[in-house]
Amino acid sequence: MASTVPPPRRPERVIHRRTVAVVDVIDLGILDYRAAWDRQREEHEEVVSGGPDRLLLVEHPPVYTCGKRTDASELPTDTGGAEVIDVDRGGKITFHGPGQLVGYPIVRLPDHVKVVDYVRRVEEALIGVCRDLGVTTARVPGRSGVWLRAGEGRPERKIAALGIRVSRGVTMHGFALNADVDLGWYDRFVPCGIADAGVTSLSAELGRDVPVAETVPLVRRHLERLLAWTSYDATPDYEPRPEPGRGPRVPVLGARS
Repeated sequence: MASTVPPPRRPERVIHRRTVAVVDVIDLGILDYRAAWDRQREEHEEVVSGGPDRLLLVEHPPVYTCGKRTDASELPTDTGGAEVIDVDRGGKITFHGPGQLVGYPIVRLPDHVKVVDYVRRVEEALIGVCRDLGVTTARVPGRSGVWLRAGEGRPERKIAALGIRVSRGVTMHGFALNADVDLGWYDRFVPCGIADAGVTSLSAELGRDVPVAETVPLVRRHLERLLAWTSYDATPDYEPRPEPGRGPRVPVLGARS
């Protein structure tokens, strides 16, 4: 019997009423991860207390951070001098370092917005940033973050990672977008616990230096639009790829507490 190929998935129209956008963008420059984590907690308390939503942007010195689902087998055997820190976000181990834009949106989720919708909006913002720079990306259902499709002898590869926490209705942690980060750091561990895919950067895909500074205005514009909770057309997904050891369900990376 001949097999049939399902028609391509049409973009999903996601609709929400407008509430409030990110209004404060705070550029922390280059900052130690622990110091930035302390700053996150301070800003989080202000938003919980009624302050305006905000977005922290930062580059970190080399550091590995381990989310709640990190397995010991996924840790680097040689850290290259980078610290390994356990953190209170979802997801597994990832790397932060120079040449990578890390963003911590600290925003109050409206009552009608679920955590998974928030995650999809952040992913959509980063997909838009990549598109503006000439790199085609999408989501891979079953795996968080932003990905490039496999092709020309190269595997699927992640260009932006996400890991969040929601406490008292306000988000913490966030995303990491690889601009011109040294990809050699990723050879030391299993990024996000996914061994059958690769990691890439904007510079590697475009064949030119893409400094973090070039991505900042694009990230700001797309996040401010998508975190205003207005309707948007979601980029069609790539084929599902469940994480190793997990079923085809799309994981939720955070939970209300």
